[in-house]
Amino acid sequence: MTEMIQATRPSVDTDLYADDVIRDPYPVYQKIRDTAPAVWLPENDLWAIGRFDDAVAALAANDILISSKGVAANPRLNAITTPNILMTDAPEHRPLRKVISQPVMPTGLAEVKPRIQETAQQMIDTLVQRKEFDGMTDLAQILPLTIVSELLGLPEFGRQNMLKWAAATFDALGGDNARAEDAFPTIMELRAFCADDVRRDTVRPGSWVARLFEAVDEGSIDPALVPMFTRDYIAPSLDTTIFATGHLMHQLGKAPDQWEKLRANPALIPNAINEAVRLESPIRGFTRYAKEDYDVAAVTIPKGERVLILYASANRDERRWTEPDRFDVERKVSDHVGFGHGIHMCMGAQLARLEMRSILQVMVEKVARIEVGEPEFELNNVLRGFRSLPMKFVPL
Repeated sequence: MTEMIQATRPSVDTDLYADDVIRDPYPVYQKIRDTAPAVWLPENDLWAIGRFDDAVAALAANDILISSKGVAANPRLNAITTPNILMTDAPEHRPLRKVISQPVMPTGLAEVKPRIQETAQQMIDTLVQRKEFDGMTDLAQILPLTIVSELLGLPEFGRQNMLKWAAATFDALGGDNARAEDAFPTIMELRAFCADDVRRDTVRPGSWVARLFEAVDEGSIDPALVPMFTRDYIAPSLDTTIFATGHLMHQLGKAPDQWEKLRANPALIPNAINEAVRLESPIRGFTRYAKEDYDVAAVTIPKGERVLILYASANRDERRWTEPDRFDVERKVSDHVGFGHGIHMCMGAQLARLEMRSILQVMVEKVARIEVGEPEFELNNVLRGFRSLPMKFVPL
């Protein structure tokens, strides 16, 4: 009977977490979108939703497609899920999100905006003087590592290992493969650090993590949530912004006409950022668990099964976007799902936008042309981005 049911499912026979698919996922995403509104992936033992409207609806259906049973495509990680902000459902989610998101709300960002702008100015001033540089280590990583490490206020060991821990977290959130398996010791190291080394006396007063202890004193959160919320700050605050910035630089370098449009009209900077995130979404997608049968057009995802909502595929859906594979800074793209959608929309999206906007605002005044070489991809189960990106700024 099980085989008969499987045979009736629209399916795509591919491993989304194979190396070749990670390097070039878009033909596979196209096949998923063309096959059905929801397709079964037997290699990964889950469903995938790849069309824009269906992805938005699925993300909004958080009462049926729930997060509290984990959001990984890896059963082992879902089995050890703790109630962090990404893996809670309504109504518990909202009050917890309110506490943890305070630093990245407009008031909190207003406090750090001058520091971000100053760092961006210094960085671009230095890079325009260089013959060439790595767009990842010398540009994309600078603001997130500098600013977020300051804001978190972690002990030195934490600051030194944030990038490693974040990458491992996203590897484990993907498929059950060797990359995910290799990530588990690093994840355990992160958990031990947050449980044992993150204390009132070890974090910087006034920092994001210090505010968690203040929330404990106010009765807003349970003390047991501090280590988990610290992990929530570490994992999504770095790689996603770093990779999005790398994609933004790569696209502007490949399309000099788009850079000219941006220089001529800096009001297009927010568009350019959204377009880069749409075109090359730094997070491929997270899974949800079907608490009940869930219908996607004529396809039913049965209760008890897992579904991957593919942000990166939805953002290139030709049903929603004209010429979706083209980078266009004049495109109106405020409704993309590169930062998610609904109650689990990325809390750090405004910080990421502020960092990228600060970089571009300096660049339009200093850089005549952006030259880019061939990037080297980072192989990660969930993240899409570059390990290195050869670059050069031709100054004005």
